[in-house]
Amino acid sequence: MTALRIGIDLGGTKIAGIALDPDGLVRAERRIATPRGDYDASLRAIAALVASLEAQGGGPGSVGIGIPGALVPATGRVKNANSTWLNGRPLGEDLERVLARPVRLENDANCLAVSEAVDGVGQGHALVWAVILGTGVGSGIALSGRALSGRQRIAGEWGHNPLPAPRDDERPGPACYCGRTGCLETWLSGPGLAADHARRTDRAMTGEAIVAAMRRGDAAARETFAAWLDRLGRGVAATVNLLDPDVIVLGGGLSTIPEIYDALPSRVAPHVFGGGFDTPILQSRHGDASGVRGAAWLWNDPDTSAA
Repeated sequence: MTALRIGIDLGGTKIAGIALDPDGLVRAERRIATPRGDYDASLRAIAALVASLEAQGGGPGSVGIGIPGALVPATGRVKNANSTWLNGRPLGEDLERVLARPVRLENDANCLAVSEAVDGVGQGHALVWAVILGTGVGSGIALSGRALSGRQRIAGEWGHNPLPAPRDDERPGPACYCGRTGCLETWLSGPGLAADHARRTDRAMTGEAIVAAMRRGDAAARETFAAWLDRLGRGVAATVNLLDPDVIVLGGGLSTIPEIYDALPSRVAPHVFGGGFDTPILQSRHGDASGVRGAAWLWNDPDTSAA
């Protein structure tokens, strides 16, 4: 049994690492730049980061890694990663070779869900649905503290579903990089919020600036934010109708907007089958550390401890 659980969050611009003790206390953490576009350098960077965390944390550890994509079950190769140099590569196999130990890989949104289910705001809930609202939009599912990946490893792939119940002025919707139009990501991400405001007003503003203007009473910004909330409510309700989670956790940059938490339930309720909706919608406890903590908690099996 190893004393530490090491988590790695392999992002497009940075690689975050953390070492947790069995009680979830942080023994070491560090961030480094991602060697963008260079697969072999990425492997070396992760290996060096793990070694540094073990040296600082005082011992060896199990390793879990969150990635911006998923592994194809039949081949073990990466798919759907916006860090495109990972796609088609046997990342798990290669990391096990360079680290000389078993490694668990999981989608980064699922890592968020696991983190919040184990020792975040979802602790004590059986079914946790975690939504990322940031530069992109995605979600992850944790069932009894473990990631629910699905047969194709795409469970929780929320952002590339179409906006539910689109209105006439929402069809066909903005073009998405995935090749479709009207994906939730094109409406609900930070860039999606900014693009919608620009279409409404011919004014280029960031999501952060739109929220600030809304708080000052700017009418156009208030209308844009209200439309964003309405679409978020429809998108959340569609998954509630399928999954009926015990708690919904929001992460990502937009999740820090406090106005969401009072206003969103009333936008969700009209679209929930049967009309009843009392599911808690909560901001993630661990913020931008949730992904890397969730990666560490991928080794959380009762029968293996830290394995």
